[in-house]
Amino acid sequence: MDLTEILIKLCDTPGPPGFEDGVSRFVRGLFEQYADETRTDALGNVIGVRKCGKEGARKLLFDAHIDETGLIVTGAEEGFLRFAALGGLDARMLPASGVTLLSDPPVYGVVSVMPPHVLKDEDMEKTAKIEDMFIDIGMSQDEAAKAVPPGTPGVFACEARRFGEDKLCGKALDDRAGVAAILRALEMLADERLDVDLYVMASVQEEVGTRGAAPGVFSIAPDMCIVVDVGHAKTLDTKPADVNEELGGGVIISRGPNINPALAETAVKLAREKGIKHQIDVEPGGDSGTNARAIQISREGVATAIFGIPLKYMHSPQEVASLDDIESTARLLYETAAALS
Repeated sequence: MDLTEILIKLCDTPGPPGFEDGVSRFVRGLFEQYADETRTDALGNVIGVRKCGKEGARKLLFDAHIDETGLIVTGAEEGFLRFAALGGLDARMLPASGVTLLSDPPVYGVVSVMPPHVLKDEDMEKTAKIEDMFIDIGMSQDEAAKAVPPGTPGVFACEARRFGEDKLCGKALDDRAGVAAILRALEMLADERLDVDLYVMASVQEEVGTRGAAPGVFSIAPDMCIVVDVGHAKTLDTKPADVNEELGGGVIISRGPNINPALAETAVKLAREKGIKHQIDVEPGGDSGTNARAIQISREGVATAIFGIPLKYMHSPQEVASLDDIESTARLLYETAAALS
């Protein structure tokens, strides 16, 4: 598996919340290489299973979400498009950003921005609100209304690329990096005999409240689940009280009420024994901000762990992740599945 090539294709395939069809189809094709069965449910969650063939086998689920932060067009004024956020779109990132509007055919647009020459001094430091922004698509009012009607979704217009020797830069690494780690783990497990039925889920609508994971996990009814998502990596402007994990520091293993302590301890022990680079993150609340919050309390409860991939500049058009960290995450997924067998 060329992890870099697959991850670039994953990141470049649009999939904002509620509009993940294209990336769902792509991921299902990837899952089919390793799963005995695959399906796509009504919401768009892609679910695969590799059966171990043993009666009464426990179910282990690997989950990562495939949606990305985006926007949706709400109307047009004089050819300029009004829009709203889909997920945690950061208003600071938007002025002068390029966006791809997923109409048929797709339309390129630029979020309009006032030049500094015409701003008042008191407005220079202010961040405009999304509801006050417009997208310029170079069309008249009639053309814009026909080409990009209300309800059209959009994403940042940028391509993923290699960044330094062992990193990747681009949009949607949250959480296509997690999907890539699961795919790599499936490749590593291809010749392993397991005692568990291994399920994988590429879930939708995480960015708007873990909406896909809840019905997806209900249908699977796993005994255990490992949620693979991204975590914040330190930068020069982060504070130690908020972020301690490092890019290149290895897989992040979370501890806290949203995580099953026995499953997390198994992961830490395996990481130490197998020499897998790792770091510990503390999630003191009951909501980790990941699919774990929905999965943990599904049905009678699911023993849930969170493996994180360090990420810089989350929810921006230029997120940065380390390929080595993705590999470490995949290795720990592999070792955990093997140890539970």
